Amino acid sequence: MVLVLTIISIVAGGTLAYVNEVTQGPIAEINAKNLQDGIKKVILGSADGSLKVEDPVEKDGYTIYVTDKGTAVKAVANGFGGPLEILVGFDESGDILGYTVLSTVETPGLGVKADTWFQKGGKGDIIGRNPGERELSVTKDGGEIDAITASTITSRAFLGAVNAAYHAFKGNWSDATSGASQKAGTADVPNDSIH
Repeated sequence: MVLVLTIISIVAGGTLAYVNEVTQGPIAEINAKNLQDGIKKVILGSADGSLKVEDPVEKDGYTIYVTDKGTAVKAVANGFGGPLEILVGFDESGDILGYTVLSTVETPGLGVKADTWFQKGGKGDIIGRNPGERELSVTKDGGEIDAITASTITSRAFLGAVNAAYHAFKGNWSDATSGASQKAGTADVPNDSIH
């Protein structure tokens, strides 16, 4: 029995390792294309067109993509179901050009609406707003943005990630949970809620 189970385990482990090795390349290519399309979408409004993108800058857990037509910042916040990873595009003055949700594990039918809820024409439209003039927050917290129906936690996390992306764009990092901010590079404390 032990010998049979050992052989089965070795064969199954070897098969899984082989499948993992074979699929790593295609998955990495798909993720790179999705990121490239996402950068175009948040800057140009669609995945069509061309942008000159400089090498990404990693700073304080954010990834910043400077292009010839704007800047895209990748940020992550903890939503209701787990990490919510977004990419936000800003023009030179800090106005939001667009955003896309790169990954989410929010509740289907509720929290996943962040992909469209805050878009131009959506109930919580943030396009054209500048988080530097006034941080984005939901109306329940005294802000101006309508939260996703029955998903206030996701809405807070999303807006916190947008605010944090803005601070990274301007050279600051921000903890969306506490609202504390500090000049980039001066803190050695890891930021667990946003990166």
